[in-house]
Amino acid sequence: MLEERNDNLLNTDGSENEQSNVQNLDAIESINESNAEDHENEESIEHVDIPTKDYETLSLEELVTELDKLVTNYNVMTIRDHVEQIKKVFSNKYYIFIEEKKQTFLDENAENTILDFEYNSVVKNNFDAIFNTYRNKKNKYFQSIQDNLKNNLANRKALIEELKNLIDNTDNISTALKDVQNIRERWGKAGAIPRDNYNHVWNNYHFYMERFYDQLHLDREARDWDFKQNLEKKQNLIESAKKLLEQNDIHKAFKELQIYHRIWKEQIGPVSKEHRDLIWNEFSDITKQLHDKREAIYVELRLKEEQNLNIKVEFIAQLNDLAKNNSKSHNQWQDAIAKVEELRAKFFKTGKVPTEHNEQTWDAFKEATRLFNVQKNAFYKDIKRDQQENLNLKMALIEKAKSLNTSNDFDRVTPIMKQVQEDWKKIGHVPKKYSDKLWKEFKEACNHYFDRLHQERNKNISEEMENFDKKKAYLEDLKDFQLVGNHKTDLDAIKQHIENWKAIGSVPQVRRHIEGKFNKILDALFDKLSLSKKETELVKYNNRLEQMVESGDKRKLQNEITFVQRKIEEITSEIFQLENNMQFISNAKSDNPFIKEINKNIEKHRDELNIWKDKLNQLKEIL
Repeated sequence: MLEERNDNLLNTDGSENEQSNVQNLDAIESINESNAEDHENEESIEHVDIPTKDYETLSLEELVTELDKLVTNYNVMTIRDHVEQIKKVFSNKYYIFIEEKKQTFLDENAENTILDFEYNSVVKNNFDAIFNTYRNKKNKYFQSIQDNLKNNLANRKALIEELKNLIDNTDNISTALKDVQNIRERWGKAGAIPRDNYNHVWNNYHFYMERFYDQLHLDREARDWDFKQNLEKKQNLIESAKKLLEQNDIHKAFKELQIYHRIWKEQIGPVSKEHRDLIWNEFSDITKQLHDKREAIYVELRLKEEQNLNIKVEFIAQLNDLAKNNSKSHNQWQDAIAKVEELRAKFFKTGKVPTEHNEQTWDAFKEATRLFNVQKNAFYKDIKRDQQENLNLKMALIEKAKSLNTSNDFDRVTPIMKQVQEDWKKIGHVPKKYSDKLWKEFKEACNHYFDRLHQERNKNISEEMENFDKKKAYLEDLKDFQLVGNHKTDLDAIKQHIENWKAIGSVPQVRRHIEGKFNKILDALFDKLSLSKKETELVKYNNRLEQMVESGDKRKLQNEITFVQRKIEEITSEIFQLENNMQFISNAKSDNPFIKEINKNIEKHRDELNIWKDKLNQLKEIL
């Protein structure tokens, strides 16, 4: 691993005896354990320090966003540790998410074993697409590294040949020293080479470099001058290393220290024997101080991870307690579900645990969550069983109503039909997918009977027939009515027509269609007025309610109350669903067209809800 390689490098023995080839080669070889890392360092690829984040506290959508930022804005080698952490956390969280979806699917389709669970997750598709982009970039990057390694190998071999020729053709020691220094500088910049060629190339290089210095002994003055230059460079390197101890970012400081060690070993030559141990000991002491500082930070992080482990273990224990929940009511289970969601949120926000406990902790967390879901699903399966029984009861009432709704024995059947309606009200909920269909079928069966009943009762009412004729004539006269263009005058005139119409009285049940014709004319007149939608709707509705009251049909009023209440429930449910959907949209700005459209729909539904609530208030005042 990278950290192990760095430690080997920084702990390498500091003896600078140019005869100690083995020690130097071991130190340098440890540098090359990861060609990609050396390639970045030696080719001066810019590294950007990415702030460490606790990815376990992020949601699936936030993890996708974070991955996208990293892959878009940073070098693949810079982000690889972050990407692996994100991938691991995403996989764990997605596993829990998909298991819950699967369990819900199985619960909802318990009676149909043919269906296979399928779930198309947008967030998973997005994650996979971004991760594939990262993987392709990484593969392309490593291919370029292999090409560079081959080029670097050729360059280093050429430098060795150049050094060999210099040794064989050295006439001027001073010039030769400059040439060797130039070769050394180019060698330090030549970059990493393929690992299988590493030892052979480095042995050759050091062999010829030692031969050069063997010849250099013949010119003591030139050799001393070279030692002096090297001493100054190493002393400057020591001063730079001292400044690293003052940096707050220990990780960045440690990486810089690795570079200093590489320069010390590879790019700067030997110094005189009298200074050799002294400066190496000083450099080594700085390295040890930085090591100790980093270890102290690691100990602190370890303690924090241990604390996180204890906290998560406690959360898991609480989840296991909730999994033993024996609640008998829907509300109690909803409270338990809310507590589980709270514990899960806290679990994800707690942070990392020691690596050796990570998998075990995740497994325990997933098992506790699974056990809770098993108990929860068992409870709601019982509810579904009760709903199935309610379904059977309501279907039986529908069949009973249908068997009676063609009877002409009104005196005997009417009380039975009313009792059927009362029994219907006492039955609890049925599965939602059947609710509307059953209600419609039951209502039609009952209405068919009571419409016949009312028709029978009203067929011989001559007064209502006279009222019908009068209303028919009134409609003909109303067709010629024109608005004058004054809002108040026109509204008063329309209201007067309504009063005139009501004053005529009720009509037979079979002639009630004339009320619809009158209402259509009113609708057309109201549409021409500059009333608000709400005001227009309520004026129309008030007229309709008064017609119901005049008819004396209490059943119709009761049905109207039920209808209005159901509309209020439906609209409320739609508003809740829209607002709930908004919570699943992360990182979207308020001016996003999609967000605007959702907000617009919510406002539209709220306006409609207010109108239906006002209608319900009108109904309650009448009753």
